[in-house]
Amino acid sequence: MKLIIVAGPPSAGKTAVIRQIIREFSKSGNPAFLKIDVVRAFEDDELREEFGIPARKVYSGDLCPDHMGIMIMRDAISWAQGLNAGLLIIESAGLCLRCTPYTTQAFGIAVLSAVSGNNSPLKMAPMIALADVAVVTKTDLVSQAEKEVFRECIRMVTPAIDIIETNAIQGTGMRYLMQAIAAYPDITDPGTITLRGTPPLGVCTICVGKKEIGWQRHFGVIRPLDGADTIYRGD
Repeated sequence: MKLIIVAGPPSAGKTAVIRQIIREFSKSGNPAFLKIDVVRAFEDDELREEFGIPARKVYSGDLCPDHMGIMIMRDAISWAQGLNAGLLIIESAGLCLRCTPYTTQAFGIAVLSAVSGNNSPLKMAPMIALADVAVVTKTDLVSQAEKEVFRECIRMVTPAIDIIETNAIQGTGMRYLMQAIAAYPDITDPGTITLRGTPPLGVCTICVGKKEIGWQRHFGVIRPLDGADTIYRGD
């Protein structure tokens, strides 16, 4: 079974890209789909109804959806393998632009919207840096010059990444993506899958419910306004 992890900010067109992947591999790949979201999601119902594939969702609630994805990854793989799926597609909500949800033995796709602003790739650099492919959607809504600037901003983050520009709803320009997925190797051993990168350090008393404002009232990893570096204050 192949493992595909799709990340990107909200409304970037992740599900539109996933629709094209499912449409391409629905006959030969027997795809299964898992959506990770925070509060509400409907993509699993839509894709199950449209394509007749096994699909489910999980809500992260108080957790970062990318962290949630790592925690339930082995369960998700076991679920899909139990269905004899040939392709498991995991879509993360992508709300934390600092996280990188991609793992080893998985094909990582970062989905970006061309109308999100030319500097947006720089704002979500960690999400792009460890992906295999950057898929830029809604390219029919911007000029050629804007597309070129957007592409160069992605190259500033990671020069060697493959970039695919598409109108994902129509599926134009996605032939290379399908070829890359088809050529990507299957999972060999789920027990050896690990994160490609190190997640950010974000353990502080705000995380456990402390509400007072001001770093002086908190412990763990903190940062004052004029501090150049993160500070750790012991309890």
